[in-house]
Amino acid sequence: MATNLSSREKLILASMARLSAVRNHHLTAADVKGNIENMIGAVQVPVGVAGPLKVEGDYYKGNATIPLATTEGALVASVNRGCKAITLSGGAKVRIFKSGQTRAPLMEAESHEAACRLLSYLHGHYKAIRKIAESDSSHLRLQKIDAHLYDGLIWLKITADTDNAMGMNMISRAAEKICLHLEGKVQGVKYLAVSGNMCVDKKPSRMTLEEGRGKSVYAEATIKGSVVRQVLKTTPQAMEKLNTYKNIIASQLTGSYGMNAHFANVTAAIYLATGQDMAHVVEGSHGVTIMKAKGNSLHASVTLPAVQVGTIGGGTKLPAQRECIRLMGIKEREQNASRKLANIVAAAVLAGELSLMAAHATKDLVKAHMRLNR
Repeated sequence: MATNLSSREKLILASMARLSAVRNHHLTAADVKGNIENMIGAVQVPVGVAGPLKVEGDYYKGNATIPLATTEGALVASVNRGCKAITLSGGAKVRIFKSGQTRAPLMEAESHEAACRLLSYLHGHYKAIRKIAESDSSHLRLQKIDAHLYDGLIWLKITADTDNAMGMNMISRAAEKICLHLEGKVQGVKYLAVSGNMCVDKKPSRMTLEEGRGKSVYAEATIKGSVVRQVLKTTPQAMEKLNTYKNIIASQLTGSYGMNAHFANVTAAIYLATGQDMAHVVEGSHGVTIMKAKGNSLHASVTLPAVQVGTIGGGTKLPAQRECIRLMGIKEREQNASRKLANIVAAAVLAGELSLMAAHATKDLVKAHMRLNR
């Protein structure tokens, strides 16, 4: 029977024979359908929990348990300390101030007149275009189309609500249908690519920092002075000073789109645990941390312009990832499930910022890593 195998199949079998740990997993073919090609096994990443974290969000209210998948010792312990500080101080207030997935297909016009015809058609037939965009999905809702015109190139930045899905496949299909329709209706224009990079998907971008993508979320908490001293082992004044110098000034000097301590650490750990597209950690690293001493207390906030999460589709349907979503108190198809998840992500990021900045302020970071990371 083995003699009938193709060279690719023989290579896969040979690879599997050498990888006993990779082959030792519980996933079935049905579990991973649509998630992987040429599968030879699975790589297991340890999952720890932080919390409870009291969240007073616009979509999630309660004490959240946060699953974190990571191989970085001290990360879970650090986030857990931040959760304790926030919860003992009354919780984190969280708000989603903008929500909309984006895709920016690229079109080309043979002349300036043709480009103007395209823009005119967009404005005059928006309702028809919206109907076309929404025709393939009962979940997608077109919000707007912004046209960016440079010479004969037109980027159509399409924004849509994608319900509980992170939604890139959904909005990409809608974008392609829009472009094919425009190509057929407007003389002198041609559809070039479903993504022209102005989305900006999975890349660092000032546009993402300023305009947001996916869910733009704000979280804040006022940490009591006694909690700052006893849990974080420092003072509000020391936290404010270091945050200003490290996260604000240094980030501006380096041109960083992440004016924060380590958003990426927490977003990556939650994304991996809950089956999100890991490449969106690039956008999850964008954002700003602010800390201010207010009397004996510390007011801290984080703004995350691009939280790219869903509770259906992609890796969220895998058994372990689905369990982690439910561990957070979220049913994947309930109303506003993805927004609840975004609330928890932002609150957890705030917890991570508080604890890491305190570790820097007390000069305990290296000590903690030597104790827990070796």
